[in-house]
Amino acid sequence: MLQGTPVYDICTLSDFRQDDIMVSRFAPYLEHHKNLYAAHRHTFYHVVFFTGGAGTHNIDFEDFEVKPGQIYFMVPGQVHSWSFEGFTDGYIINFSDTFFQSLLLDTAYLERFAFFSGDVSEAVINLPAGAGEKIGNLFEEIIKEWESSPKQTTDLMRVLMLQVFILVNRFKGANPKGPASYNQTLLKNFRKLIEQQYKKLRLPKDYAALLYITPNHLNAVCKDLLGKQAGELIRNRALLEAKRLLTNPELTITEIAMELNFGDNSYFTKFFKKTEGITPEEFRKNILTHNHHD
Repeated sequence: MLQGTPVYDICTLSDFRQDDIMVSRFAPYLEHHKNLYAAHRHTFYHVVFFTGGAGTHNIDFEDFEVKPGQIYFMVPGQVHSWSFEGFTDGYIINFSDTFFQSLLLDTAYLERFAFFSGDVSEAVINLPAGAGEKIGNLFEEIIKEWESSPKQTTDLMRVLMLQVFILVNRFKGANPKGPASYNQTLLKNFRKLIEQQYKKLRLPKDYAALLYITPNHLNAVCKDLLGKQAGELIRNRALLEAKRLLTNPELTITEIAMELNFGDNSYFTKFFKKTEGITPEEFRKNILTHNHHD
């Protein structure tokens, strides 16, 4: 399997040998890992809360303005980079996809939070002043636990982190009442299937068959809940992976086209340009130039 950008696991970003979690204040973390300004991706969940600073950060090729009181959430595999202006501080937590499994019976618990869906539009949240103070206090408690070493400190960090997630969810106004509807569950399962099959299956009818519904029903659900056609979701996932792979200058366009099952360069280039308005080569040049200047 081809890799696009540099990929980091928790061990490579920590002076401590603890594979499941890493906690730090943001400024010293940034000072210690200057290589992380350029585009890279992680094998873990990544949460950053800014208490000061300016500039931009980019998640899966979308730019966001850095602001105090802002918190962002990333899932394993997403690509991001930073471009800060002046001194930037806050808190950072990196944790593995198995970190909560020993505490929670529901292994899919994090999927309840839209900001852990991998949808970039849900990932960056600007908190009001009062909320930012509460979240900051919780991060301080997590830092204290991280820097101490009594028994059960990891479990207490888990509990404090869950408080952060639940409170941020409330501040967003995302407090759904009752269980998800049938169509919401259907959409969630469709998105999971896309994540697993987007390199092989490109047609809505293929996914509809796996979901035991008609293609028309699948399209109606996507249109109703997202305002998009089912095919658009499939194409967008393939396009995102193409962008991620294009950030690695050592991969040829042919290798990327083959990895994504496009068959040949011309088909891949046509697909890419139709959506992005530029060729894969032009996109790569823009990204690499951006990284170089940063």
